Formats: sequence, C-alpha cells, structure tokens
Amino acid sequence: MREIIFSSTWLIPLFPLLAFLGIILSAHRSRRLSHGIAIAAMTLSWLLSWGVAFCAFRTPHLAEHSIHFTVPWFPTGATTFPIGVCVDPLTAVALFMVPFVCLMIFIYSTGYMRGDPRYSRFFAYISLFAAGMLGLVVSENLLTLFISWEIMGLCSYLLIGFWYEKASAYRAGLKAFIVTKIGDLFLLLGILYLYSQTGSLSYDVIFSEEALRSLAGRTLTLPLLGTWTVASLIALLIFGGTVGKSAQFPLHVWLPDAMEGPTPVSALIHAATMVSAGIFLLARIFPLLRAVEHGDPAWGVIAFTGAFTALFASVIAVAQDDIKRVLAFSTISQLGYMVAALGIGGYVAAVFHLITHAFFKALLFLGSGSVIIACHHEMDMKAMGGLKDRMPVTFWTFVLGGLALSGFPLVTSGFWSKEEILTHAWHEFTRQGVVSRPFFVWLLLTVAAGLTAFYTARQICLTFLGQPRSHHAAQAQESPWTMTVPLVMLAFFAICLGFAGIPQEFPLLGALFGDNWLHHFVGHSFPATPVSWPVMALSSALALGGLGLGWLVYGRKPLQADQLDPLERVMRKRRLGWLYQAARRRFYFDELYQATIVRFVIWLSRMCYHFDKHWVVDPLVNLVGRVTRLAAEVSAAFDRVVIDGLVNLSGRAGIALSTLSRWTDDVIVDGVVNGLGRATGALGRALRPVQTGKVQNYLLVAMMTVLALAGLYIFYR
Repeated sequence: MREIIFSSTWLIPLFPLLAFLGIILSAHRSRRLSHGIAIAAMTLSWLLSWGVAFCAFRTPHLAEHSIHFTVPWFPTGATTFPIGVCVDPLTAVALFMVPFVCLMIFIYSTGYMRGDPRYSRFFAYISLFAAGMLGLVVSENLLTLFISWEIMGLCSYLLIGFWYEKASAYRAGLKAFIVTKIGDLFLLLGILYLYSQTGSLSYDVIFSEEALRSLAGRTLTLPLLGTWTVASLIALLIFGGTVGKSAQFPLHVWLPDAMEGPTPVSALIHAATMVSAGIFLLARIFPLLRAVEHGDPAWGVIAFTGAFTALFASVIAVAQDDIKRVLAFSTISQLGYMVAALGIGGYVAAVFHLITHAFFKALLFLGSGSVIIACHHEMDMKAMGGLKDRMPVTFWTFVLGGLALSGFPLVTSGFWSKEEILTHAWHEFTRQGVVSRPFFVWLLLTVAAGLTAFYTARQICLTFLGQPRSHHAAQAQESPWTMTVPLVMLAFFAICLGFAGIPQEFPLLGALFGDNWLHHFVGHSFPATPVSWPVMALSSALALGGLGLGWLVYGRKPLQADQLDPLERVMRKRRLGWLYQAARRRFYFDELYQATIVRFVIWLSRMCYHFDKHWVVDPLVNLVGRVTRLAAEVSAAFDRVVIDGLVNLSGRAGIALSTLSRWTDDVIVDGVVNGLGRATGALGRALRPVQTGKVQNYLLVAMMTVLALAGLYIFYR
C-alpha cells in the first residue's frame, strides 16, 4: 500500500493543473462550477499529499534512501534526461504544509472574490499557481523544479496585476516580474554550471558523495573575486534565485508592492508558495553548502544577507500604516531568519520555521483580508479601529497568528521555530569561541525579534482596539463562514504545530509531542542543538516586552481619528522624525533604484532608440534604401531606354520578317506548288489517252520504242 501511495506522488500537481485547464476551456462561464472544480482538485491534491507525507513520516531511513520514481524524458546526446518525483523528508514536510494552506486559501477565496467580474479567471490562475508550487516540491531534478519555478513566476505576475485597471496594480505585477527575473537569471546560470560539471541535474546524482567531493575539490579563479570552489560558486548562483523569489535584500522591493493583488494572492505568494519556494530551493541544495568548509565565503554571504534583511525589514514594518504592507515586510523579515539559519548551518531550524511561518503568516494575511472586506477595501490601519467586537472570529484568530509571529513563549509555533534559529546561532558562536559570523547573525535576529513583537502589537491595536476611526469601520461585520472557517483551521496549526519540534530538554512536552520529532525526521544527520536558557530567556523577554510596549503605546490609549501616530510623535520630539519618515518610505530604496538603475535603463533605452532612429541604424537603412532606389531607377531607365528599345526593334523586325515570310509563302511557295500541281495535271491529261488498257497497244509502243532506240544506236555509231 505504501508503495502505491508513493508511486502516485506525480498526481499531486496534476489535479490543480487539470483544474486550470478545465476552468479555462469549459467552466469559465459558471462561477460555481469554476470554484467547485478548483476546490475539488485541491482537495484531492491535499488528501494525496497527506497520504504521501504520513507514509513518509513512518518510513525508516528515508533521508538516506529517498524514494525516486523517474521515466525517460528527452535525449541529451549520449544520455536521456529523466523526469520524475522524489519523496524525502524535505518533500514530506512541504507536502504536509503546502496543499493544506492552498486549500484553505481556495475556500477563503470564494468569499473574498465574490462578485468579482473575473471570478473564474482568478480560480484558474490560483489553480495553475498551486500546480507550479506542488510540482516544485515533488520534482526529482533541478530542471523540472526550474520549470515549476517559472510557472509560479508567471502566475504571480498575472495575480499581482489581477486588477489591472488600476495603474498601481499592473505596475506592481511588472515590477515583481522584472525583479524576480534578475534572481532567476542567476538560478539558471547556477543550474547550467552544475549540469556542465556533473552531467546531470537529478538529486540522487548531484548530491551523491562522489559528486559533492568533486565539486568541493575543484576551484575557479574569478577576476576581482579570487579563488572559489565550484560547489560554493554554484550554491551562490542558485542562492541568487532565492534572493529574488524570497525578496531578500537588495531584491526585496517587489514584495510590498505585490499587495496590489487580491488578499488570497498575498497569502499564496507570501506564505505557502512563491516566497517559500526560495527557501525550499536553498534547503534543497544545502548539501552543496555542506560540501565546503564553514569558513567558505558562500556561508557568509548567505548568513549576512538573511540577518540584515530580517532586521532591515522589521524596522520598515514598524512605520507602515497599510495592514497588508506591514505583513509584507514581516514576511521579508521572517524569510531573512530562514536564510540566515541556512547560512550558519541551521538546516532543521530553517525548515521548521518555513513550515510554521507558512501557517501563521497565511492566517494573518487572510485575517487582514477579512478586515479589508469588512471595511469596504480600506487598508489604512489608521482608518480602522473598534473591530474586536464587530469581528470576533477574525480578531481572535488574528491575535493567535500575531502571537505566533511574535514568538510568544512556549505556546506558539513561532516561538519554537524562531527559538531554534536563535539557539543554533548562539551555539555556533560559543562553539567557535570568537566573535564571528554566528554571533552577528544572532545579534541581528534577536533585535529583529523584539521589533517583530512591537509592530505586531501595533498592528493588532490599530486595527481592532479603540473606537472606529472611519465610517467603514463603524459598519463592519464579521465575514462569512467561507472566510472564517479557514482562519480557525490555520489558527489551530499556528499554535499547535510548534510542538513537533520541541527540544528534548523539555521532558514533559517532549513526552507529549514526540521529543523533537521534526529534528529526528528532517535532520537526524545533524546534531541536535542544545537549548540555551539565557538565549531563550532573552528572546522570550523581547517578545513579551515588544508586545507589552506595543500595547502601552497603541492599546492603553487607542489612537483617535486624525491623531498623529504616537511613535512618530515621540520620535519627532527626540529629533528622530527623519528616521521614522525614512522607515515609512522604505529607506528610499524605490527612489534610489528609480534614480540609478531605472534611470540608467531608460537612458540606455533612449540611446538605443536614437542609435536606431536618428544616428546609425535608421540613417544607414534609409541611405541603403535611397541608394537601392536610385539603382532601381537607373536600372528602370536602362530597361526602358535600351532593353525596351531593343525589344521593340526586335519585335518590329520580327513583324517584318513574318510579313515577308507570309508574302514569300503566298507568292512563291504557293505559286510554285500550285504551278507544279497544274503542270502535273496537264501532263496527266496529255498522257491519259496513251493509257488505253489494251495489251496490243502497249506492245506496239514498246516495239516502236525499241526500233527508235536501235535506230539511234546505229546512227551515232
């Protein structure tokens, strides 16, 4: 039975792909049929995914002997490239998370998108999106992973700009497409370089001990960059794809603008699928990083990129007023945690936080969507307030998601997964005994944890507490069950999922929930990181302190209508208003890119235009055209004067010769022929009497002839 379930893994992405085809080909005219097909397909994928995941959970030694099902795909010269699926611990935990979160978002969308004129198109797009993510999760090689990766990129462009009537929406979609394609270029280069070195892209080949040893043993000297191992260079190129897809600094600018799409899209992109795909990719190629020493520059680039992004995005989130953009920068920050964890070797911690973050961040985005719908698409938190009693289900589930995001101690999944990252960084620092990369990662992530708790409390207080600060907030009502039921389901996992990774130092909880089951399943080859009680105490204090400070600033005396933000007021008093404004404006990175890269590209485009239109290409083309036209006119004149004259002369000569020939024929030929005919006729008439038909006459003529001849003979002799 287990073998049958594993061999059916390829069906998981097929169901939503068929739903996409079914909706666009036949069901697009019926809204109910469209969402029915999409939800049914996603339900089948979820059931099969959980079947595969739970079978994998009970399969011993799955990490050493991952399950591969492949078939030949297309020839590559001497070999044939395979296509297939792979089931290993990373795939299993992703299959537990992705289909379920997608299903909740699909169900939620029936309420959120109700009344939209492109309702069926939306469900077609998100079905294709889900197919891309599920295909990426179960892919057996990097090529099919890249194909699924690009499918998600296309769908993100279509969904972010779904309401393309708004200029901000289609610009956001274009921005996301272009920025992520920068990362995709590095990813493609890394895949091609890896294939050139190994001759394969299948995981069981490229991650074999022999291949990893070979990649780690080869070096390459680059101008200005020095000597790199091939393994670390490939890992960094592929990491470029993660930077783009997971919105890490400096390619983070597309993600906040992606909020222009419908909120279910934000939940898909920011929680379960697209941005998680970047972390999943980095975790997938983690054996390449392990193949090189920890002192390799690739580790440092990845670790510092993630840690800086986590802190940088947290600072920006503190000053945002848009309810979804707060969560967008929060997502960038939490993804930075995962990247930093992988950069210091915390594979299990990163995967753990990837799974927990997907649940509580999807919950927060869907909760924000419930608020937005209730407030008639108002997204400014300063225009909300007073929603706690009007929307109780949304409020309490949002609070649970916020507590998980903040890392509320002991009872939330976010606490356990985030704590494992911080503990691993501290453990690596103490093991090395010097202030090195792990220490700075721990320091930046710890500060970011405090800021995360503060802006989460700020968001909850501004949105739900106090009195309504707008007409829409005063009339808000709870969302329909199609939107609240997914919130409740996601809230359950946002709280309880963390117990799967409780460290063994907690004997009571470990006995109840499996003694750090996740570590044993996902990373049994990695030594378990012992709990650091000071680190846990500090992070817990920062989480509680950040939540408490946020409540003191925004909850104890709720914001009134048209009142200045208390944090901004305080910072102005301390002459730090410029810092608050800089954070509100995202530290002017959009303006910086607009003034440098975008302006340069536009200038280069104009230069190319003038080069083509005014300077070289068009003038040369026009010159060639004029020369060609002149040559054509000369040729036409020559043809008209010379060739046509000769042709006409030849024609007239031909006519004369034809006339002469006809006259010769009439006068001479016909005359001679007719004359001969008449002469012959006259001769015949003259000779006709001789032919009497009597034998004696013929004998007489013959005798006379003989006598005449004889006479002539005698005479001339």
